[in-house]
Amino acid sequence: MKNKGILAFAISVSLIAASAGNVFASGGGAVLSDPGAAEGKHFDPKGKLPSSFTIEIQQALRKSLPLSDTRDFDEAKKGFIAAPDYKQIQAEAGNVAWDMASYEWLLQDKEFDSIHPSLQRQAVLNMAYGLYEVVPDKIYQVRGFDLANISFIKGDTGWIIFDPLTAKETAAAALKFVNEQLGERPVVAVVYSHSHADHFGGARGVVTDEEIKAGKVQIIAPEGFMEHAVSENVYAGNAMNRRMFFQYGVLLPRSPFGHVDQSIGKNTAAGTTGLVPPTVYIKNDIEEMTVDGVKMIFQNTPGTEAPAEMNTYFPDLKTFWAAENITGTVHNIYTLRGALIRDALEWSKQINIALYKFGQEAEVMFASHSWPRWGNERIQEIMRSQRDIYANLNNEVLHLANQGVTINEIHNQYKPPKSLQEQWSAHSYHGSEQHNSRAVVNRYLGYWDGNPATLIPLSPRETGPLYVEMMGGADKILKKGQELYDKGEYLQASEILNKLVYGEPKNQKGKDLLADVFEQIGYQQESPSVRNSFLAAAFELRSGIPTGASPKTSGPDVIRAMSTSLWLDFLAIRLDSEKADGIHFIINLVTPDNDEKYAVELNNSTLTNIKGYLADKPDLTITINRSDLEQVMMGAISMDEQIDAGKAKLEGDRKPIDQLKTMLIQFTPDFELMPGTKKGESEKVERNAFEQEPLAVTDGG
Repeated sequence: MKNKGILAFAISVSLIAASAGNVFASGGGAVLSDPGAAEGKHFDPKGKLPSSFTIEIQQALRKSLPLSDTRDFDEAKKGFIAAPDYKQIQAEAGNVAWDMASYEWLLQDKEFDSIHPSLQRQAVLNMAYGLYEVVPDKIYQVRGFDLANISFIKGDTGWIIFDPLTAKETAAAALKFVNEQLGERPVVAVVYSHSHADHFGGARGVVTDEEIKAGKVQIIAPEGFMEHAVSENVYAGNAMNRRMFFQYGVLLPRSPFGHVDQSIGKNTAAGTTGLVPPTVYIKNDIEEMTVDGVKMIFQNTPGTEAPAEMNTYFPDLKTFWAAENITGTVHNIYTLRGALIRDALEWSKQINIALYKFGQEAEVMFASHSWPRWGNERIQEIMRSQRDIYANLNNEVLHLANQGVTINEIHNQYKPPKSLQEQWSAHSYHGSEQHNSRAVVNRYLGYWDGNPATLIPLSPRETGPLYVEMMGGADKILKKGQELYDKGEYLQASEILNKLVYGEPKNQKGKDLLADVFEQIGYQQESPSVRNSFLAAAFELRSGIPTGASPKTSGPDVIRAMSTSLWLDFLAIRLDSEKADGIHFIINLVTPDNDEKYAVELNNSTLTNIKGYLADKPDLTITINRSDLEQVMMGAISMDEQIDAGKAKLEGDRKPIDQLKTMLIQFTPDFELMPGTKKGESEKVERNAFEQEPLAVTDGG
């Protein structure tokens, strides 16, 4: 890159990289390195280089962006202590859990026209790798070991860890490296800032059950943490995981033409995810606690970036921990993999509370992603820019909506004010102005635009053939689509080519041209989530749904943490209603070891349950300890085996449980997101009938 800040930072990071020495041998897994990335070679034989129109757009952006503001680069490298002598971290399963080396092509002095220049800047900033000092002799961070940062606060006797990453392996490596560099200290507490997996999943890499039972370690979390850590990703988990292949570019090679960054970090570790339950909950809006001699003031911020989340202020250090509420990006109001719409106004208000309660005196601000900020003036600047961008997003979108701008128009009209566009912290990397603005309309007005023609829309597979016929056939659409592509009118081209692909899913020429269009649109995106979605769709249109390592979703800890109600609810989602037609039964389920009871009823091809009640005349009563039911939920043992072992006792007619087994569908995350991309039948999933399917990944929010 020609920009001084980016170049200087890239050189400093590359020197750290060069000093890291040999790397571990790759064990495969989800890391898809591209050997041609450094030479600018496209990984896909059908892939296209940036068009002249895309290059022109990128060059114009380089002139319009505030690239002269290089403070983020100074802050991102401040406090650097050391980098480890490795770039890869192995997972216990034998695959590569983490690989920073696969992104080192970003550290060249080169402008990539296949990457939005603002995104390239962010991608270089996220190459920071190693141990950093945040507050002298008190607070440290390891960055570049996972999607999130892991933070270490020095207490009187040991480490207090904030957010132990996604995976056991990366968290353990970070703790080991910190102890090597700063001296061996025990872990005395772990704080989960919120309920997304990249902030709790690696806890087993830094603490053990024995230490917790002995009272040597506290696990501190906001109220509602356990409920939301599990419930947010259960009901639509299979669909969310499939959609995550697009948002996170899971199977895109790491390349200037593929995956370059994930905005709040490089990527998600592909290691072992667990869930260690909290021992202490923060319940009040503002709550003080002293842990191992360190005074903390917690600010609960539910309904912001996560349903359960909290900031923390260290008054003796004048240091503010912003969790994932304030990072180097505008976050998702709507997450493309799928999640409930968030409240942009509430998010803004909670930042404002933090600004007035803690930001007036804070001299350091650090967070679970991105890099710290120092100096009160700088901290207030960042707090205000993030407060204002979320408020502006909410208020300006509703301002336009109240003048008749619909959900299908808002993304083409909403723009932040110029003053915010000129501040890097108000740029939409993790979110995007397009999908976040539509989310605000959806939150308040829903998905309907008010036109009755869109109230009961035909499915795309039904409208596709009609459009193809009315436009005069595939050849005419291809010709016009190519004309639009050649003129750089990519969104217009996608509009008609998408109709063709839905009308004729086997038309490979149509799919290839639509892929070319999607690719150019992807290159032009500032948000990696949007970029990845277009590029992953292009990849699948050209080659079909790729096979490869699926992201690891939920380990036994997460399943164990599920409530019985959630498990029963998901059995109801898995029910094939056609197979259940005409069948009625009532099952009482009793779990004596936790004193719970449920009435489960199949009626009208619908399975329902109610906690705390038992039916007077059930067809069947099942009595099983919750601890034994968990083994069934995890798939370690079948319900029939528990019955045979006497751990599940049946009273009444066992026919309902046998019927229910035959009615439950096993979901697989290989359905088409784009038509004509599935190569064959779904691979049959062999699971026990009552085993809980993997939960969705919530990494990155």
